Amino acid sequence: MKTIRSLTKKYVWAVLALFLFSMFSVPVKSQQPPPERSSRKIQIALLLDTSNSMDGLIEQAKSQLWNIVNELAKAYCNDGQPELQIALYEYGNDNLPYAEGHIRLVTPLTSDLDEISKDLFELTTNGGNEFCGQVIHTSLKQLKWTDNDNDLQLIYIAGNEPFTQGVFSYRTACKDAKEKHVFVNTIFCGDFQEGINTSWKEGADITGGSYASIQQNRRTVYISSPYDQRISELNNQLNDTYIPYGSSGMAKKENQILQDNNAGSYGQVNSVKRAVSKSSHVYKNTTWDLVDAAQEDDFDLQKVDEKTLPREMQQMSETERKSYIDKKTKERAVIQKEIQELNNKRVAYVAEKQKESTQDEVLENAVLSPLKSQAKAKGFVIEE
Repeated sequence: MKTIRSLTKKYVWAVLALFLFSMFSVPVKSQQPPPERSSRKIQIALLLDTSNSMDGLIEQAKSQLWNIVNELAKAYCNDGQPELQIALYEYGNDNLPYAEGHIRLVTPLTSDLDEISKDLFELTTNGGNEFCGQVIHTSLKQLKWTDNDNDLQLIYIAGNEPFTQGVFSYRTACKDAKEKHVFVNTIFCGDFQEGINTSWKEGADITGGSYASIQQNRRTVYISSPYDQRISELNNQLNDTYIPYGSSGMAKKENQILQDNNAGSYGQVNSVKRAVSKSSHVYKNTTWDLVDAAQEDDFDLQKVDEKTLPREMQQMSETERKSYIDKKTKERAVIQKEIQELNNKRVAYVAEKQKESTQDEVLENAVLSPLKSQAKAKGFVIEE
């Protein structure tokens, strides 16, 4: 009987210990491997009217860039996360040569999002003629569109003059886009019906694209959250994980800080949206940052000119350099993870507050509204 009683006591204590352990111990989460990178691409060309009346459009583009990028970062396909490339054109500016249709390729297709931001902030407006057909045609010819029909390729053209201006037919340009499997989404800056009457909708319809109108002078509404300050602090820590290398390394690192400041010029919330972009897979800087470069299969640290490395790394051995890069890689992953987790809470908080304020007729909504259906047509999914 004593033996049974003793065993019973031991059993009770064992169960109690197990219960207490489960209550107070921190569960260990299994480390999930990072999502696979897909070989597929999302390519977007932004064609922005920079004539005299378009200051509001440019302001919206600058202030809403990072929110657009964050939505695009949610895209995936059956083999992983696609690469995002963006190109930028300006047209309709009298400062641009008439012989070239008042058109300028500002930035070719690139995954360097800091470069896109820099170039947006350098745009200026001046009165001119807006030749929509010609700028679409030029972008189809000049840009390095992929020949993979399964890639998602989009042109967004925004302006406020008739779509019919210029000697190059918009119908011909849009038919060429359709043959190349490029959607043309048109954004008229003005009254919805006026855009229809001046052929902006017809241009989009030819390619299966989408037509929208916006009020370009409407200011972007920002909603603060309790998570913004911490995300801003994490962004500063994130910058410390970048290791510049190569002939342009230091200049690119300085540009990273400059674009942080540009985003912040629209307030902390916009700066936070940029930080969220920087914590995602679409913010990639393999050409100047050793942490990103080291993730590439063909990267060879021995081929990096040590004179272009930060001073503290120049005296290191190759083993020490690899350890340093590995340390910064791990630090970045932790910081990015916390930013993403905080952003999930921020998005939920903002969504609740946004019920009180809507902004339908702005650039980012005109860009994002058709995105899901067009992405779905190419086998991509945009997460909610």
